[in-house]
Amino acid sequence: MSPDRRILFVHAHPDDESIGTGATMAKYAAEGAHVSLVTCTLGEEGDVIPAELRHLGADHEDRLGDHRVGELSRACAELGVRDHRFLGGAGRWRDSGMMGAPTNDDPACFWQADLDLAAAELVGVVREVRPQVIVTYDDNGYYGHPDHIQAHRVAWRAFEKAADPAFGEGEPWTPSRFYATAMPLTVLERAVDSGPFERVKSVEDFGFGVPDDQVTTRVDATAHLESKIAALRAHRTQISVNGAYFALSNNVGQPILPQEYFTRLAGDPGPLGDDHHEADLFG
Repeated sequence: MSPDRRILFVHAHPDDESIGTGATMAKYAAEGAHVSLVTCTLGEEGDVIPAELRHLGADHEDRLGDHRVGELSRACAELGVRDHRFLGGAGRWRDSGMMGAPTNDDPACFWQADLDLAAAELVGVVREVRPQVIVTYDDNGYYGHPDHIQAHRVAWRAFEKAADPAFGEGEPWTPSRFYATAMPLTVLERAVDSGPFERVKSVEDFGFGVPDDQVTTRVDATAHLESKIAALRAHRTQISVNGAYFALSNNVGQPILPQEYFTRLAGDPGPLGDDHHEADLFG
């Protein structure tokens, strides 16, 4: 892979990068691409899984956010990602909590962030890094979390505005491709009633997933699965790992996939493989 390939991932909280895109990030980093990660909050509202770490929870002066900075640093090291930033600086916007939570109304939370202000911060990163590809969530934030939805809005605005010299600072840059993470329903169906954690009885119980025909791209990063697993383990407050499965605080098992899926929202289609999907986010 040419070293001038540059890709920017925009995620809401520490751990999101490893769950949804960890294998892909590790693959491109190993192949010599410049992989950048922007995380929008510190994840202060996350539920802590290990009993011995629950003193870090959100009611204790936001020590959890500070702790998760270290977890994210360790995860990035496992993935080979050397360029990581927090949007606007660490702690600029606070974790909003789940949709409908009182924390959604905190003026300091990311859900309440001024869209153009947050996008201008991201445009600064885009113009510095000059990525050909930006990756984040779809307009539903993958599963409806307000910070994920806001990350999509901010990343899309930055994608649109990075070439506009009147918006923000720095030399204009035009990214060529924009992707959202995706989970095909047929892939998710294979995880129903399986694994060592709590099992769901139907694919709808997962609360996420998209029809297969919305998925444009399948990145096979099987050679980097162990890096993804190690990165998931680094997020110890948020994730339990058991074999080929992981679980969040709800203890519902999800498979750890070496193939990751995306929907191309902007950019020309790339070559299609035998499975009728693109195999490369760079096209």
